[in-house]
This record gives sequence, C-alpha cells and structure tokens, in this order.
Amino acid sequence: MVLVHGVLIVVGVGWYFNQPPSRQQEIERLLVNYFQQEKDVQLFELAVDLYQYYYGNQFIASEFDAKRNLIYGGVPKAEGGIRFRVLKNQGYVCGYSETRRSPLWVAYRLSDQARPQAAAERPSGFDTDSRTLARVQSAEYSRSGYDRGHLAPNYGIFRCYGRKAQLETFLMSNIVPQKHEMNAGLWRYLEERAAINYPARFGEIWIVTGPVFGRRAEVIGKGVPVPEGFFKIMIDETEGKVRTQAYLIPQSARAEQGLRPFMVSIDEIERRVGIDFFPLLADEAERKLEASVASAPW
Repeated sequence: MVLVHGVLIVVGVGWYFNQPPSRQQEIERLLVNYFQQEKDVQLFELAVDLYQYYYGNQFIASEFDAKRNLIYGGVPKAEGGIRFRVLKNQGYVCGYSETRRSPLWVAYRLSDQARPQAAAERPSGFDTDSRTLARVQSAEYSRSGYDRGHLAPNYGIFRCYGRKAQLETFLMSNIVPQKHEMNAGLWRYLEERAAINYPARFGEIWIVTGPVFGRRAEVIGKGVPVPEGFFKIMIDETEGKVRTQAYLIPQSARAEQGLRPFMVSIDEIERRVGIDFFPLLADEAERKLEASVASAPW
C-alpha cells in the first residue's frame, strides 16, 4: 500500500504541473481535504475521481443550472395517480403523501465545509408537522419494532445549514419506519459518506431519497405503512458534467453486505415508486443518467 501511495504521489505531481491554473486550484482543495483526516478522504479515491472526471466515461454533459437549489433537475413528478404535497424546509424539501401518511421523497444538497463539526444535541423528541393533514405523531412508532428513520439526515443538514435546519429534520413528515439494524448500519454509513466524504471530494452533492412500499405493506400506528426498502439517488455535478449513483436498500440489508449489491438504475427506482425524477433535464441527458448503473460505489 505504501508503494501504491508513492506511485500515485509521483504521477500526481507530474500531472498537476501540466494542468491549467483553475484545475490546479481544484487539486489543491482536494489535497487540503485529504490531509484533514476527519474528512476520511483516501488518496486512491482522489486519483479515481480525477481520472473519471477528466478521462473517464461516467459523466455526461448537462445544461441544467443547479446553482444552490436543494433539488437537482426539478421537483419530482408523480405518476400513475400518486399524489404528494411539496413541503419546503430550510435544509431539505419533502414530497409528502397525506393518504400514505408518509414522505414519498426528500431532496437535499450537502456542500463541503471547512471543518466537520460535532452534531448539536438531538432534541428530546420528534414533532408532528402541523402543515400536514395526516398529523402523524411520534407515539405511533412506540413499541412498533421500528426506528423513527430520518430521510433528510440529522447531522448532514446541521453541518451545512445549522441548528434550526437540524431541528426540522425531526418533523414527522421526514420520518419513516426503519428496522434498527439497517438504520444504524448500512443506511447510516451511506448518510455519513454523503455528509463528509462526498462533499470533501466533489465540493457538493445532491440527494433524493425515500421509501419503497410493497403491495401489502404492514402498518403501524394509525395507518403508517412500513416500507419494504428505501431508495437513494446521489448526483455529482461539476462544470456542466454530471453523474449519478442509485441504490435500492431493503429493510433486511446488513452492513457487512456493503453497498455494491444494492446498486440499481434510476429507471428501476422510478418503476418501483411511480415518481419521475429530474423532469427539467434535457431529454437525452435524463435518458442517459436514468438508464445507467454506476460501475462501483463512489
């Protein structure tokens, strides 16, 4: 491993001095993040990222101007009679179903910060969202056997948007029933990668995530359906080039399985949940992004 690192450093230094100033500045930012150990960026990851961006085929051209929007590619569209209300929060946007008494999707954007910081203290409980008609209460999850699982994450939102935004992640309109092993295992691992490692490597990342319901879902409380799994779509965009990775993670997923077995296309997720993502992208860009499966987890 030491030899590999040495080779990467030698090759990288030579490559760096042959790049234009703007590219050198980006490389310098990445190296600063690499030496901040708390961001958990590996040298091999940086080498692969740079190769893929400048020489690989994972990225496609996209003219969509994301700016600082929380949703990449436009607000998702419901299909097949599915309905949801769009609830806007400081750090995330939610598509909420009154009939299912659950969020159907949550979208947010996480950006690189100078230094990761410890999460602020969690509030003592979860709040009913008064904007909803369903008015799901935290008590409906009690003794159900399921965690109150966040879609927009507590720590990632706090890190980028502050305390008020963090408290909004404890609204019940952001919560779904999750088995503890999955919630505290693979799901948490992916959330932590998205909160710290990915922004450190890519500058920023957009995420859309939500539940996947089966035909005969178990219900808890006063009719909150239990998902059979969850989807998570991640978007990495830089200078008009974009790539995605997408996952379908079942409630039964175990941390030791890793992420690779659960990688899918966005087309597959859309078929499962009846929602059209990225409606504002140009048709060709949308088609390519949604049909592809990432070759490996980022």
